[in-house]
Amino acid sequence: MKKLPKSVRKHIRQEKARIRREILDFKEQEKKIKELYENLGGLAKTEIRDYNETNEEQRHFSQSNKRTNAIK
Repeated sequence: MKKLPKSVRKHIRQEKARIRREILDFKEQEKKIKELYENLGGLAKTEIRDYNETNEEQRHFSQSNKRTNAIK
């Protein structure tokens, strides 16, 4: 697969960060990220894996640790 231009990679990275900051529901986050890739059309074709419940719990745990560490 060909590498995307730096500007497109930057846009994707910033949008994913914004989505993850603003939306707390993991399933909704994945839905919005998938829509982001779809809106880019043929530029970025990637598979967004569906998280099972154990991955959601792990992500939630790691995010809550980041928040508590940031507060300290």
